[in-house]
Amino acid sequence: MAEARLLLRSRNSAYGGVVEMVVWNVPLPVPPSQHAFKYRLVFVRDGQRLVGYDNERGKGDHRHFGGQELKYRFTDIDTLVADFLRDVEKLA
Repeated sequence: MAEARLLLRSRNSAYGGVVEMVVWNVPLPVPPSQHAFKYRLVFVRDGQRLVGYDNERGKGDHRHFGGQELKYRFTDIDTLVADFLRDVEKLA
């Protein structure tokens, strides 16, 4: 059986907080997502998550922004990272 493979892991101080991104290539999609990636991207400042993107089992692709949880349409890793960083800059 194929194993998950780490594609991206970074943790940096930015905008007075921490920006962390982790992306795995997984052998099977995480339901209900339809792609072969598991990801968690988060911006935390003063102990509070201000922006988050993830695809939790049972919830699928979604983002946390401005105190709301919203659906997210995943297309590819580059777009995911760009969308996340754009949201971080909006709240920074």
